[in-house]
Amino acid sequence: MNLPLFASLRTLSCAALMTATLCMAPALADRTDEKELYEQLTLFGDVLEQVRRNYVDAPSDKELIEAALSGLMTSLDPHSSYLPPKGFEDMQVETKGEFGGLGIEVTMENGLVKVIAPIDETPASRAGMRPNDLIAELDGKPIMGLTLTQAVELMRGEKGKPITLTVLREGEDEPLEITIVRDTIRIRAVRTRIEGPDKNIGYIRLTTFNQQTTKNLKKAFNELPAQIGKDNLAGYILDLRNNPGGLLREAISVSDTMLEKGEIVSTRGRNEDDSSRFSARRGDMASGYPIVVMINGGSASAAEIVAGALQDHHRGVIMGTQSFGKGSVQSIMPLPNSGALRMTTARYFTPSGRSIQAKGITPDIIAEQQLPEDLKDRKGRRESDLRGALDGQNIDGKSNQKGKKKKRRNAVAFIPPEPKDDKQLSRAVDLLLGLHKAKAEFEPAS
Repeated sequence: MNLPLFASLRTLSCAALMTATLCMAPALADRTDEKELYEQLTLFGDVLEQVRRNYVDAPSDKELIEAALSGLMTSLDPHSSYLPPKGFEDMQVETKGEFGGLGIEVTMENGLVKVIAPIDETPASRAGMRPNDLIAELDGKPIMGLTLTQAVELMRGEKGKPITLTVLREGEDEPLEITIVRDTIRIRAVRTRIEGPDKNIGYIRLTTFNQQTTKNLKKAFNELPAQIGKDNLAGYILDLRNNPGGLLREAISVSDTMLEKGEIVSTRGRNEDDSSRFSARRGDMASGYPIVVMINGGSASAAEIVAGALQDHHRGVIMGTQSFGKGSVQSIMPLPNSGALRMTTARYFTPSGRSIQAKGITPDIIAEQQLPEDLKDRKGRRESDLRGALDGQNIDGKSNQKGKKKKRRNAVAFIPPEPKDDKQLSRAVDLLLGLHKAKAEFEPAS
């Protein structure tokens, strides 16, 4: 006769707990909650068995367990999640820079999908999706109750297939119905052009941090001086606005291209031996030319690592508005079922020991964007607005919120479609030209 599932779970839980106790005795010696943990595992088994036996429709055991795993992970913080096999596969495809879908970076907020930023030149961007939009329905079906992975999977699909998003946008009295036609999303991580009245400024926009970012950035640092002429080059504008982040290793290597030496970023996990420190190697591909780094409320994670490193080393002037404030590192842990856990395992710190978690990078020069009338009264969201966001602690363990100045209103993360209307960019150009002129005046004549 087979044991009921809950009895089996109790047995397995007890065995697992005993094994863990024997293997990790030093770590568990100080714990006093083993009994409570066992009781909670038993309770989970009881609830699962009741659902399997008595729910009005026979549920799928696989879906029940996946839902439990998803709930466990999302309860930790806004960036931890369980990735079923299909979700893990999609994530791996995305980091390579090409996938089928809409072209938006998203997170979960209060059961709805929140847009961190639309990716440049994608269907979502062209359809007018904006940072902080909340997606409530997909083709008329509510998102509430879905995991982030499930919602993302529904938004992806074959090229040419349309999907209608019901969007809640601050300042709008009624939900917006936005229909977007899916396309193959080829993320151009690096975009370049020449700026300035004298066409002597190298403009480099990083849209994301995927496997192509550093390679294409190095290419830009080689090509722009050749196009402008080294004797005419005034410097570079590195535009990180609305860059939602990406791979940690790419943030490190991007920073390294512009630094000669010193720490780039350090990470600290739960245990002291989980700490890591990453330093720059000799070789500044920007060749010492002035750099203005542009950020806004859509600049997050890896983008903030780069901005923080360049700011602390005084290698670039940071201009714009306060960044998003995501100062945590997520590790991908593959599972035997071909899925994975995306779990927050560490906080990261700028070279000076600052944490930007729930605070963001404060620009050296505040430059507000000129907003359209329909955006002027709206408030942007930051990491600190997300439910369950981690507290910010500097490397010395003290809160990063202490002694902060009067809080500025969170501006909407907006970039005008046309460069001529981009007031932040105009200010960055003026600043860079001023730095170039000052440098020329103080350099000794040859």
